[in-house]
Amino acid sequence: MGKLFCFMTLLILGVSARAQVSDVSDASSKEEVKRVIETFFEGFHKQDSTIINSTVADQVVLQTTGKNPAGKTMFRTEEFSKFINSIVSIPDSIRFEEKLTSFSIQVDRTMANAWVGYEFWLNGNFSHCGINSFQLVNFDGEWKIIYLIDTRGKEGCLEK
Repeated sequence: MGKLFCFMTLLILGVSARAQVSDVSDASSKEEVKRVIETFFEGFHKQDSTIINSTVADQVVLQTTGKNPAGKTMFRTEEFSKFINSIVSIPDSIRFEEKLTSFSIQVDRTMANAWVGYEFWLNGNFSHCGINSFQLVNFDGEWKIIYLIDTRGKEGCLEK
């Protein structure tokens, strides 16, 4: 009976130790994913395609959804290269800022999802808000964005 008790104790301690390592690893991965997204937006605000491209995989899906003025759901897919070109070609006379308001990140092995709230400001005026949903894959130790979809709207944005 004593050997069984010792075995069970060691088993429980081993499982507990693995869970703690997993929690630390998950926390570290979540911070890495957050840094990738923050770097993406650093490049976005600097209009720097090199920085933006450093955060994404070779193939990226970019989509958006929201309601049109008639209240109908709209949904579209955009070529990532066109998105990059549109960002880098914004004239200096236009000021824009996407303020990130919240992060919810889940990680499982080589896949992560980040649900990121935002407010978009144009020339100092509120434009719209929504959620950016990022899907990332860890390619041999490096997190890269593979998919981004966002929502856009004006209602319920600035209420806290």
